[in-house]
Amino acid sequence: MSATRADVLSLIEARVADQNLRRHMLACEAIMRALAERFGEDPERWGLAGLAHDLDADETRDDFTRHGAEAAAALTAAGAPADVAHAVAAHNPATGVAAESRLDVALVVADQLSGLVTAAALIRPDKQLAGVQLKSLRKRYREGAFARGVDRAAIARCSELGLDLDEVLALGLAAMQTVAPDLGL
Repeated sequence: MSATRADVLSLIEARVADQNLRRHMLACEAIMRALAERFGEDPERWGLAGLAHDLDADETRDDFTRHGAEAAAALTAAGAPADVAHAVAAHNPATGVAAESRLDVALVVADQLSGLVTAAALIRPDKQLAGVQLKSLRKRYREGAFARGVDRAAIARCSELGLDLDEVLALGLAAMQTVAPDLGL
């Protein structure tokens, strides 16, 4: 048995109530698919990691050390590949699971990058991704007071993937723009 996108969407429907969190998961999926294509990896497999990474956010809200680990267990039970489940567990350093593989690091980057791109869209008068430019995204990345919850060091791990900051910002922005209607942006 192998988990499909439809399986993960069913798990999300059953376990994730917050619409903004669901949108964040869709944004991460889009970025992960784009990263997979950039590296010649399987976009379906990488997309599953992005889509499912916060599957347990509601149930682990009071114990952040379990966040990612519970989602990984649910994915394993659903038949997801072991590397996908590992990446989901590793996206949260509090689990103690290290992000080491290309897939793991990509998910760490995508998770934080989606937050930065979303925040850049939300400060625009039209609140749309279509008008966000790489130049403004780069500027916002360097402004520590902007989107304070975004871990810039996590995004900077793009260097471990062989990508520079501008390349990963552009890739993430373009990926999210392709699914903007699903994100409400």
